[in-house]
Amino acid sequence: MTSAAQPAKPPAPQLRAPVTKLLDPERLRLVAYCWIVVAAIAFVVELVARTRVGPADGIGDPICADFINYWTGAYLALHGRAAEVYDFVAFHDFETSLTGFQIDFHNYSYPPVLLLLTAPFALLPYVPAFFVWLASTWYGFYRALKLAAGDKALVLSLAAPAVFVNALTGQNGTLTAALLGGGLLLVDRRPAVAGILFGLLIYKPHLALMLPVAMIAGRRWRVIGAAGATALLLIAASIVIFGPAVWVEYQHNLSVLRTVVLEDGAGVWHRMVSVFVLVRRLGGGVELSYALQAVCAVVAALVVGWSWLRDDPAHIRNALVLVGTCLATPYLQDYDLVFGAFVVVWLKNAQQDSQIGAQWFDAGAAMVLLLPLVAASLASFTGLALGPLFLILPFVLLCAVAAEQRRASSSVMVG
Repeated sequence: MTSAAQPAKPPAPQLRAPVTKLLDPERLRLVAYCWIVVAAIAFVVELVARTRVGPADGIGDPICADFINYWTGAYLALHGRAAEVYDFVAFHDFETSLTGFQIDFHNYSYPPVLLLLTAPFALLPYVPAFFVWLASTWYGFYRALKLAAGDKALVLSLAAPAVFVNALTGQNGTLTAALLGGGLLLVDRRPAVAGILFGLLIYKPHLALMLPVAMIAGRRWRVIGAAGATALLLIAASIVIFGPAVWVEYQHNLSVLRTVVLEDGAGVWHRMVSVFVLVRRLGGGVELSYALQAVCAVVAALVVGWSWLRDDPAHIRNALVLVGTCLATPYLQDYDLVFGAFVVVWLKNAQQDSQIGAQWFDAGAAMVLLLPLVAASLASFTGLALGPLFLILPFVLLCAVAAEQRRASSSVMVG
């Protein structure tokens, strides 16, 4: 006897549908446009707030707060006063005379080579120089990002929250991102140019920690040669122009600032997103913090070196260099994460060849993008520097995709 046909069961609810709808490309594009408008308004409001008492806010901050260090250093160097750049008192007195109002203590924490790189900006008055600095360094970042993201580069280069954080104070995050991201993208296409870009990073060597590991493991000897020649040329030029004593003063200041800014974390710890600062805020001593940071650096170096040695797909090994740098360096601030825009692009590229769910890549990209926007507020609210935790998922995803690629390659070779 044949049983009666049973009515068809309704389809199971699609639990990921709301997530898929939320992450719809058109919706994300609309969110990006809205954020660009909001960020632009907030930027203008912040500039106005910094001009309550001439070019200062009346409570310690000048307009273009951190850019004042770059401009002052370059101005003093151009006028034969490079010795004052690393004199804490003389440097602060000059900046105070520039604003006409007492401002909080600032310092020049960069090697003398940056005096050469920023010298053209000191040919302009301070405030116009600030806008030229923002526009030119952003444009360099945008052009480098376009090599990775194509037509999507313009929106991403404006909507990445780190760009907003960087612009508020005129920091160098976009310049660093242009050199790091652009160099990685040109390693195989234009190795000499890539090496020159890497060599320019001598002004911020703690963000180039993974580059020697990657280039040596990947046997990119032309890149290494060009980078070394560029760095040596800049150092030699700074010694010839400013004298060797400036480098001695810089080394002295560096040891002082390492203690005050990094190890004690006075005033800026909430903007730090390194493993070292996380351990310090959890109550770890300086030695323990350095030890755990060193462990993370070794792990990152092993992963990056293996990826370049095995010649993983470019988007995987490049992204590992950037995320590995974040996990390796003890000194990392929120505005430095402008180069996270490259990581987001390369994560999405990795997703296309992976069996891992797309939602994990979306989550990893979101963490990279949102970290610079929420790091300071989250740190102030919790009393902890939780930034490195945001980088674990992207790092694990890249390692997993690299492993998938190697297994697939092995299967093809065996077959």
